[in-house]
Amino acid sequence: MKGDSYETPNWIKELFEEWKHKTFVNPPYSNPLPWIEKAIEENKKGKTIVLLLKLDCSTKWFLKLASAKAHIMMINERVKFNGKASPFPSMLAILEGDIKDRTQLLINEGKQKIL
Repeated sequence: MKGDSYETPNWIKELFEEWKHKTFVNPPYSNPLPWIEKAIEENKKGKTIVLLLKLDCSTKWFLKLASAKAHIMMINERVKFNGKASPFPSMLAILEGDIKDRTQLLINEGKQKIL
């Protein structure tokens, strides 16, 4: 309709913003690839990224995570959303940041401890 404005949802804006040094991501299970690509990009900057994902090792995005040396942790029970169990198993993919980069980042910020 004329005059209506559309605001981009925050969960999409996150793909175009700089992520924090430690970030937890719960992307849409239906299409996690853009968030996985962003997570790998941010991890290359030394950041630690943890993603909650559908457990599916037959996908291209799973292979991208494996190539990026993500640690995969399978969740034994079905994750519940609003009290209802997910119809499929889930996993955590952890892309660990570089400790040297973290140390340098904190020195540059004038801090004296490693997070």
